[in-house]
Amino acid sequence: MSELVVEASPTTTTSSSSSRDSTSLIHPRREPFEHGLLPIPKLIFTDPTQTLIPLKQKLIEQSSSNQRVDSATIAETFQISIDHARLVLDTLGSVLHSDSDPLVRAKPEEIDAVGANIHDLVLFLYIQSYKRLLPRTHKDSAAVADVWPSTSAFDGYLSALSPLQLVRSNSRRSMPSQADEEAHQLSYLQKHLANVLSLLAEPVEGEGEDSLVLTMDRFEHLGFLIQFGDKGSEESHLSQSAPFFANSDPDMPAVPVPAAQVHDWILQNIASTLEHISERNIPKDNGPTNASDPDVAMTDACASSVKASTSARGPSFIEGISKTSLVKQASDFKGSSVKVLNCHDTVIYVLAPLKYATVYGCSDATVVLGAVGKAVRVEHCERVHVITAAKRVCIANCRECVFFLGVNQRPLMVGDNHKLQVAPYNTFYSQLEEHMSEVGIEATINRWDEPLALGVVDPHDSLSHPAGVSDVQAESAARIDPDQFTIFLIPNWFGGESSGSTKDNPFPLPDPYLTSLNRNLKNLGEIKQQLREAPLEENRKRELSSALHVYFKDWLYASGNIRQLYCLQGD
Repeated sequence: MSELVVEASPTTTTSSSSSRDSTSLIHPRREPFEHGLLPIPKLIFTDPTQTLIPLKQKLIEQSSSNQRVDSATIAETFQISIDHARLVLDTLGSVLHSDSDPLVRAKPEEIDAVGANIHDLVLFLYIQSYKRLLPRTHKDSAAVADVWPSTSAFDGYLSALSPLQLVRSNSRRSMPSQADEEAHQLSYLQKHLANVLSLLAEPVEGEGEDSLVLTMDRFEHLGFLIQFGDKGSEESHLSQSAPFFANSDPDMPAVPVPAAQVHDWILQNIASTLEHISERNIPKDNGPTNASDPDVAMTDACASSVKASTSARGPSFIEGISKTSLVKQASDFKGSSVKVLNCHDTVIYVLAPLKYATVYGCSDATVVLGAVGKAVRVEHCERVHVITAAKRVCIANCRECVFFLGVNQRPLMVGDNHKLQVAPYNTFYSQLEEHMSEVGIEATINRWDEPLALGVVDPHDSLSHPAGVSDVQAESAARIDPDQFTIFLIPNWFGGESSGSTKDNPFPLPDPYLTSLNRNLKNLGEIKQQLREAPLEENRKRELSSALHVYFKDWLYASGNIRQLYCLQGD
């Protein structure tokens, strides 16, 4: 197969992009770029096309008749370990565009038997060369500095790795805006589109290697990277938006289309969307911030502090919450993903079934994520407790955090992590099992204690790093001591309104943690019994009870938990 070479000519549009309906605009699929990048050096190619074309042919030769490959074939072809090859399959399955793909529907023990479609795999491997936008300066750096000091005990340790400190939990940097990231991803696709198409196209029989065409089936694989309009999570076919395939007879194979024609059509749409994004962002610099601007920090209020996305396509944001508590359930989310950004000294409950969740730039917080069926990413967090039932979890550049996990795949540790702990899942709410079933999480499988550490340097960040650092493995996580393990109770604030069948933690506890928990419960019961049976006069018992209440109240104030009582009572 030859490489598709197309001269990109300036694109002209007959009407302003601002007059176009947003449903007709092309968008990058954010999931592969946000949850699908793996810092495995052998899978990041300086020239992806020239490397992948022969390797793709090798995969085809070793694949079954349905052109799917298992982890052993991936490991052999790309010279990586079987653990890394399985990680590729698991990660690809979590970011695929079609929920009907067998890899997405497969149970954990079926993953290798099902395998990955070669064309999806090749596109997944191609974008491993993508470089993320750097964290940007925070809008209110002074306010952030109040709740998140810019230095810590780890800074001296990392002084030799100064470039890394630019992307760590820096108090004056935060996640790029959705618009900036979308424009960055579109520009990447614009630059690499010809190469991407050359990996999917095939020559016309008898017309030589230079006449590349795309069948409708191959064209559909582009849905891994792009989509049209506000499709949200619903299953849709990219070909329905393409003029050359849209009216095809479903009972007849569609006529293949020249790859150059597909290339020109997608480039025109990308240019139009980039123009639309540019025009939409102009007021941000010259006028007041729009209420729908995804960069706007949320108000410091106990109630309405979640900003619903403007469409089903985008995530919901919980951003800038400080010194308060917040509860959100399924009815509060329009889409299937949530981002918890730059929240400090707070407790956040997201009791909903979701596909994706991101926790970024938070400190001294507890974040409870209900059931996340695709992937959770926790990044640049410090002294945060994350409690989640999820298919997979990736932890990057975090310090002194504890993760209470019910997770079906091995937790992934990447980047500059320090003093992390993992523990078994430790909570429940009434609809938890219903939500887990809805998004496909199995309570019988919990790999919380099998973390997989990759590199300390993420080559997807646009930074230069000291020589030799790229080979350093990320720090893994220690298991929490069973004696330190406690149950986290979620009050049933909504009563019968959101009643469900879950009455206990659906993930079985390992024996040491169950034994410790039972011992603590027994000790508590004995103390209560001793207090009840204490040979004290009534007035002495009242004094003892009053003293216990005072100590408990003092603890509520000292720990900050008194805030939860007031805020959640207000909800």
